[in-house]
Amino acid sequence: MGSADPDCLFCKIVTGEIPATIVAEDDRTIAFMDINPATRGHALVIPRTHARDVHEIDPEDLKAVAAVAQQLAGKACERLGADGVNLLNSNGRAAWQTVFHFHMHVIPRYDGDPLRLPWVPSPGDMDDVAAAGAQLAG
Repeated sequence: MGSADPDCLFCKIVTGEIPATIVAEDDRTIAFMDINPATRGHALVIPRTHARDVHEIDPEDLKAVAAVAQQLAGKACERLGADGVNLLNSNGRAAWQTVFHFHMHVIPRYDGDPLRLPWVPSPGDMDDVAAAGAQLAG
């Protein structure tokens, strides 16, 4: 394993200091079941090397996390009968990040499950949409 944060819950899972139900692992990633699942089969995929968030994660680790999340999403549909899957990553407290080690949630979705979007989509101001788009593209 690369660098670790001795105070990080997920780093402690990587080192085996804290037990977890591991469902996949390779040289860059480890995936384990979320102990506070949103739905049946909710798993987390993390890089073995500590990175606080999307701004710090090594691009190769990010690719590896995404690939494992994709594989688990397929297994959730094939093996658990999920009707869909949410892949979710939160960065920063304002975005609901609670563990500051980059992680991707793989949340199986089932028709009729109780989860709902955290916002109600509504049309935006098209001038503001265009202005923000221009800032991001520039």
